[in-house]
Amino acid sequence: MKIVELLKAKQTDMRANKAVTIAFLGDSVTQGCFECYRELSGEIETVFDYPNAYSTRVREILNRLYPKVQVNIINSGISGDGASRGLLRLERDVIDYHPDLAVISYGLNDSMGGLDKLDKYTNALAGIFSALNEAGIETLFLTQNFMCDVESPHLGDDPKLKKVAEKSQRVQTEGVLKAYFEAAKRVCAEYGVRVCDLYAVWEKMSAAGVNTTDLLANYINHPIREYHAYVAVKLVETFLD
Repeated sequence: MKIVELLKAKQTDMRANKAVTIAFLGDSVTQGCFECYRELSGEIETVFDYPNAYSTRVREILNRLYPKVQVNIINSGISGDGASRGLLRLERDVIDYHPDLAVISYGLNDSMGGLDKLDKYTNALAGIFSALNEAGIETLFLTQNFMCDVESPHLGDDPKLKKVAEKSQRVQTEGVLKAYFEAAKRVCAEYGVRVCDLYAVWEKMSAAGVNTTDLLANYINHPIREYHAYVAVKLVETFLD
């Protein structure tokens, strides 16, 4: 990928080349959200842990591989966001920073709208990719993790959380989320966007008998911290490919 050529150039001559900037646009997983809990007000809140978000881990890896390179990370993930809202804020939250690479990751929240909203999702992705192409920004699409495929005994008795988990489980087990990522990959092919397919990894784990729901920090849709570290490795591998 072009991002590697920029990293190499900066590593070779720090003064002659600018710092490298990578922007991440997505939802709560991108933002760095993990466990969920009920506030005293009754609202459901999530634990925000930016040091363990995969964008932070990407910078740590690149700092190790290219110690002379200043890597700037723009984390534009927002909890609850979907591709359509990502398109609306794309210029402000990504393009205005003039990044060398944009990593886009949507699908979890979009898929909760069911197959009827699939076209809305793919049209939004097409709009994002088109705008980034026009701006001359290299783009990578990251497919996401499974949502819960069983009701976890660790979820607790909170009725609101259990309701969200039940709907997420249906979207996962009825193939809706998979349909979204298959459609996303078709849009990526149309716009020449490289894909880092982590959803396929979850499929392999599930087929191998892994309880994938236990790999979710909130037992609904936020993967555990260790998975973010793995995502960072896979993203950097894709950069290097």
